Amino acid sequence: MEQLQRRLGLTGSIAIGVAAMLGAGVFFVWSPAWNIAGPWMVVSLGIAAVVATLNGLVTTQLAVNHPVSGGIYSYGRHYRGSLVGFLAGWFFLTGKTASAAAIALVAATYLWPDNARLLAVGFITVFALIVISGIRTTAWVSLVIAAIVSAGLIALAAPAAVRAEWSGEFSSEPSWSIVTAAGLMFFAFAGYARMATLGEEVIDPRKTLPRAILGALSIVLVLYALVGLALIPRLEGSLAPDAPLALLAPDGLGWVVGVLAVIASLGSLLAILAGLSRTSLQMARHRDLPGVLSRLWSRSGGPVRSEIAVAVAAIVLVLLTDPLWLVGLSGAGVLSYYAIGHYSSLAQTASERLFPRWIPVVGLVLCGLLVVSLPPSSLLAWLVWSTVGLGWFAIATARRRRVDDSSA
Repeated sequence: MEQLQRRLGLTGSIAIGVAAMLGAGVFFVWSPAWNIAGPWMVVSLGIAAVVATLNGLVTTQLAVNHPVSGGIYSYGRHYRGSLVGFLAGWFFLTGKTASAAAIALVAATYLWPDNARLLAVGFITVFALIVISGIRTTAWVSLVIAAIVSAGLIALAAPAAVRAEWSGEFSSEPSWSIVTAAGLMFFAFAGYARMATLGEEVIDPRKTLPRAILGALSIVLVLYALVGLALIPRLEGSLAPDAPLALLAPDGLGWVVGVLAVIASLGSLLAILAGLSRTSLQMARHRDLPGVLSRLWSRSGGPVRSEIAVAVAAIVLVLLTDPLWLVGLSGAGVLSYYAIGHYSSLAQTASERLFPRWIPVVGLVLCGLLVVSLPPSSLLAWLVWSTVGLGWFAIATARRRRVDDSSA
C-alpha cells in the first residue's frame, strides 16, 4: 500500500487547523443563532465551546495512539470495528462536503451575489488545484490566510469590545432554542481536528498532533470570545443582519468585513478539501469507497483522484442546494462524526488515556443532544443520508467478500 510522506510540521499543522475554523462560520452563524435564541445566544456559544473543547481533547487522545490518515474514521475502525469506522467516515464526508459547498457559496455571495453559484464553483476548482499541488503548499497558504483573518478579527472586535455596554437583560425565558442555536454555532468551531485527518503526513505525530489540535483550538476560542463580547451588545433589541460582523466595522469600512469573510471562507475551504481527500483515501484503502481513490500521484505525493472526487461532489452541492440547508446538514454530520470519536475513545485502554474517562462520556452525550436539537429539515436529510450510507456499506461489504473468496 502506497504511503503518504511526512512533510507537515507543527506550524503548518496549526495553520491548517486555525484556517479550517476561521471560515464562513464566524461571519455567518451569529445571525441565525441570535434570531433563534436572542441574548441567550451567549449560553449557546458557551455550550458549543465546551463541546468543541471536549471533542478536541478526545481527538488528541486518539491521534496520539493511532496517528494515521482518516481521523476518526481510522480510530473508529481500530477501536470499534469496520461498521463504526465506516459511519464516521460517511458522516465526515457528508458534513464536510456540505461545509465546503456552503463556505464557497458564502464567499461568493459577498463578492458577486448575482452569480454566486458560478463563482463558488470557480473557488472550489482553484483551491482544489492548490490541494492537488501538495500538502506543503496547502500549509503555507493556510498560514497566510490564518494570520490575515486573525489580525482582521482582532482589529474589528477589540475596539468594539472595549466600548461595548451590554445590559445583561434577557427578554425571554430559557428554552430549547438555546440548544438549537448551540448546534448551529458549532459549525463555526468545527475544524480543529483537521490535522488528525492528515496524521499520516505529520512529522513526529505523537508530539505534533496534540500540540497542533489544542493550539489551534485555543487560538480560535480566544478569538470567538472576543468577537462575542463585541457583537452581542450591538445585537440587542433587533434581528441580526445577514452580515453581523459588519456591525463592528467603523462607518465606511463595512467592505473590510466582506473581504475578511471571503479570505476566511477560502482558507477554511482549502483545509476542508485537504481533509476530505485524506479521509476518502483511507476509506478507499479499506475498500469502503472505490479502490481507485487510493492511488497517489508521484508528482505531489498526494491522493489526486480523491482530491478531484471531493471537489466534484462539493460543486454538485453548490449547484443544487442553499447555504442554510448545507449548514444544518454539516452540523448533523460533523457532530455525529465526533460522537463516534467519543465512543471510540471509551474503548481505549487505561495506558492509552491522556484524560479522565468522563470526558468522552460527557462529550458523547452533548454531541447527541446537539444533533437532535438541529432544525427538522437538517435531521431529515441526515437520517436519509445515514440510511443511504448503511446501504452502501452493505454493498461494499458484500463486494469485499466476493473478492476475498475468489482470491482464496
